[in-house]
Amino acid sequence: MEVAITPERSAADSHGLKRNAPGADRDWRAVAYTVHLSRALDAMEEQRLVPEKKVLYQFSARGHDMAQVLLGQRLDRANDATCGYYRSRPMLLSLGVPLVDALSSSMGRSGGYSDGRDIGVVFNYPNPRGASALPMCGGVGAQYTPTAGWAQAIEYYRTVLKDDTYDDAIAVVLGGEASVATNGFWAALTIATTQKLPMLFYIEDNGYGISVPSTYQTPGGDISRNLSGWQGLTILSGDGTEPAEASRLIDEAMAHVRERRGPVLLRLTVPRLQGHSFQDTQTYKSEEFVAAEWARDPLPKLESYLVPALIDEAEWTEIKARAEAAAETAREEAEARPPADPETVIRHVFHEAGTMQAVGGQWTHGYTAPATTAEAAPEGQRINMVTAIRRVLDQEMSLNDRVVVFGEDVGPKGGVHAVTLGLQDKYGEGRVFDTSLSEEGIIGRAVGMALAGLMPVPEIQFRKYAEPATEQINDCGSMRWRTNNRFAAPMVLRIPGGYFKCGDPWHSQTNEVAFVHTPGWKVAVPSNAEDAVGLLRSSLRGNDPVIFFEHRNMLDHSWARRPWPGDDFALPFGKARTTRSGDDITIVTWGAMVHRCEEAAEGLSADVIDLRTLMPWDSDAVLASVRRTRRCLIVHEDLQTAGFGAEIAAVVADKAFMDLDAPVARLTMPDIPSPHNPVLLDWAVPSVARIRAKIEELVGF
Repeated sequence: MEVAITPERSAADSHGLKRNAPGADRDWRAVAYTVHLSRALDAMEEQRLVPEKKVLYQFSARGHDMAQVLLGQRLDRANDATCGYYRSRPMLLSLGVPLVDALSSSMGRSGGYSDGRDIGVVFNYPNPRGASALPMCGGVGAQYTPTAGWAQAIEYYRTVLKDDTYDDAIAVVLGGEASVATNGFWAALTIATTQKLPMLFYIEDNGYGISVPSTYQTPGGDISRNLSGWQGLTILSGDGTEPAEASRLIDEAMAHVRERRGPVLLRLTVPRLQGHSFQDTQTYKSEEFVAAEWARDPLPKLESYLVPALIDEAEWTEIKARAEAAAETAREEAEARPPADPETVIRHVFHEAGTMQAVGGQWTHGYTAPATTAEAAPEGQRINMVTAIRRVLDQEMSLNDRVVVFGEDVGPKGGVHAVTLGLQDKYGEGRVFDTSLSEEGIIGRAVGMALAGLMPVPEIQFRKYAEPATEQINDCGSMRWRTNNRFAAPMVLRIPGGYFKCGDPWHSQTNEVAFVHTPGWKVAVPSNAEDAVGLLRSSLRGNDPVIFFEHRNMLDHSWARRPWPGDDFALPFGKARTTRSGDDITIVTWGAMVHRCEEAAEGLSADVIDLRTLMPWDSDAVLASVRRTRRCLIVHEDLQTAGFGAEIAAVVADKAFMDLDAPVARLTMPDIPSPHNPVLLDWAVPSVARIRAKIEELVGF
């Protein structure tokens, strides 16, 4: 049996209340019940479940609870979405989250929001009856830009896809006052206001980020006052502990956003009546300050507001008792649930056939990929990789109106590498658009758009520039796994990188291994135009997030040019190509090093294997070749220490050690950033001569 929050009786029912009674426009009985329920859960965890070590992370919502419930009660459209943080359980309860699932999550049991994979306060909720709660993140401020992405998807559905069910939908993000200092907050604020998105920033200001006062987060400690001159933003501020005031401000903010008058920032001051977490003793607060906080407890204020104006004391007591009983019943059921089978923890890193996620990606909106073939049908003259990538994007955009391309300079300029040239002219600014200079904003909004069912194709101009987006990249990749396949955010993240004529530490980095070490991302590294076509088409039609690495030196390299392989050509991930066959040595490589390895092996008997994808990578092809040639050389442009070649070498040593006639060898960049001067660069990057010398050394071992 699942205990769920159900709507209480109307606030103007058998008691015969007049329509002008205080708060008669809201279901205050449901508010009272849900606040009592939240309090019961907090007390149960603090007094019993944490001491019994049945709950390992606990964050009380006392003080924040009433206003959150008022907010959640107004999120009632199917295309609404909200993203909270670790103190947002009251809002989740008001959305109708099954209570036993909430407690199962706190206890890390099966049947919770992650099956014990994530801490219980990091919620997600694919709501079948109203607004979904997007997957929360453990990082403070990480919730803002995905919510902005959902808001932008609302506008996309409304204006591009002409879906009127999104006409009054909104996106609501919750954050504490400390989160307003994060990059995510400012990136989302810029996105929402420059694009005039239907987004509500709901800031719960309790004055402290753990122990740090809000005056360290924003001057004077009041973000609403400091943003008073921000264009395109309506600002509301008030007391989140006063029922009438909080209800009025929330309704005003919601109406403003739903009527498409622009984004709103609503700041409500609330007390944090417990520590940051259960372990926090709040010794940094004086006794007088703590007493003042408890004097602002919204629960007694709610009782005074409702009793006797709306309900009598007996009914208030009955509501509280019913909430506590429901919490106790849910606890018994949650404790009866076992932990998940440990062997299941390796599932749902990537999409698995027959197990569709509940929310996110184009597949959940009925998209069906056209038939493809892995056999190329070459036609026409050879084209460079730039043209090949652009042509695939063009084709997929013409076939699928959910594909959206964006990033810095991808619009009129056509990208700094000219890959998107002409696409905005053809498809309009709604589908191909420039962004503000914020990589976190680019990837974060892509996450939200993917969750809403679009296929985002964000671009990061250069590999090094992905660093500010690392948190969003990590959170996106882990989403399917950490929500136990409830949510996923498939996208194709295009990233040019590597050397080009010269190098430097900022534009020429490769470091693909960092993406391989980010669970949940597939990683493509095509070396030529044909493979770029096949891998990009598979990525755009797939159901997983993909890093599509475009090597700058190969975009217009003569060796990388190939005939167009056909409109239906698509390559599977994890299937390498042997570009040259031989018997004396196996050379494993990818990206820009493939053509150098081929040239170095000219006249020799060698297998040259182009991996094409690093996650997954084709270990079977490599091992089969090594067992035949009995030698292995791995060549890559990235640094040697902890580069992906080390993984390949370890697998070869582990699985084919007895077949080797020589040590497994690697030829890579030294452990330095990419040097700028061409002479220095040519010395650092594996050259044809150095590769040839290493081949001859191993063959003669």
